[in-house]
Parts: sequence; structure tokens; C-alpha cells
Amino acid sequence: MSTTHEPVPPLLIACALGIEKLALRSGDRSGAAGPVTVLRTGMGPKAAERAVGRTLADRRLQGAAVIATGFCAGLAPGMHPGDLVVAEHTVDERGSTPCEGTELLVKELVKAVPGRTVHTGPLTGSAHVVRGHERAELLAKGSIAVDMESAATLHTARAGGSHPVAAVRVVVDAPEHELVRISTVRGGISAFRVLRSVLPAFYEWHRSLLLPRR
Repeated sequence: MSTTHEPVPPLLIACALGIEKLALRSGDRSGAAGPVTVLRTGMGPKAAERAVGRTLADRRLQGAAVIATGFCAGLAPGMHPGDLVVAEHTVDERGSTPCEGTELLVKELVKAVPGRTVHTGPLTGSAHVVRGHERAELLAKGSIAVDMESAATLHTARAGGSHPVAAVRVVVDAPEHELVRISTVRGGISAFRVLRSVLPAFYEWHRSLLLPRR
């Protein structure tokens, strides 16, 4: 008796910066449940929207699961560079995009990057680098972190079809550790090493989506 296997939907991992893509490329790429594409979108929500929309238009990525990742600014007191943020949902001026498998991602990240704190909550999208009072305002509204691409990435994926989505970010600066300029990210050795270690958690999240729904 022959068994027909349906194609495994691919995994699209989207990041903005070359240094983020380098971290992901140098991580453990074994153990993937199916085809994996690492996409560098460029900085900002418009760049992310264009790159993700164009990439998901490829029929080979039909039904792909999408994870937005890279570095972010932590908003809550007590956050440190190298902490992880798993979004419960992303939010920007277009509204909120819920994420899937948050609890599983937290569990797998704790195993993949032992000793690092994992925070969960809303992740805000911004069109510019957020500083000072703007961070305090976002925190007061309930967000725990901010970046420029995650919300646009997830919104575009959901608008373009049936794509499971999630966002996982590594804190590179926080209220007590604020960067002076974005290029200082290159000096974030701790955050780079953490980002390099997250792929096994992403693969387990992707694998969980392939299991039959009960």
C-alpha cells in the first residue's frame, strides 16, 4: 500500500539587518522540519512589507510559516541585552496581529538559550528608532518591546494568505542600557550570540504546526 505525503510547508525567517542574517546563518541549521528561507528585508516597516510581500508571492512559499526576528529595544525596567521577547501579538497603526504558538516558543527558547530571560507580551512596530519618552509612552500602553519590522512583517504575511506567524526578538538595548546609535548593534556580542542560538526553537515551532490538529 502506497502512502502519499503532502509537501511540507516552508518556514520563512525574516530579519532586517545583515548582522542579524549573519547570526542566523551561523546558527545550527540542522533539524529543520522542512525548507527554510532566511530573508533580509532591510530596515523599516515599508522595506519589510515590500520584501515579505514579494517573497511570499512565490508559489514555493505558499502556506509558509513566518517568523519575524532580529534585535529590538526592550521597554520594561530590568530588561538586559540578550534577553528574549516572544510576542503575544504585534501592534502598529494598522492594528494588532496575533501570534501563534507563543507558549511553545517560550518553552523551546528556554531550552535553546539556557540562562536567558524570556519575556512575553505585546510587541510594537515603529517607523523610526524609539528613544526616551516615546519608550515610556509605549510601556504605559502595555508594550514590552519595540522594533521597526515585526508588525509589518506579520501584517503582510496575514494579509497575503493563510500563514502562521510569530515574532521573536533579542533585546539589544533597554531602559538602563540604551544605545547611542543603531550602528552600535554591531557591538552587541551578547545579543548576537543569543540570536545565533534560537534556530532550534524556531524549528520546533514550525514542526508543531505540521502536527494534525485534534
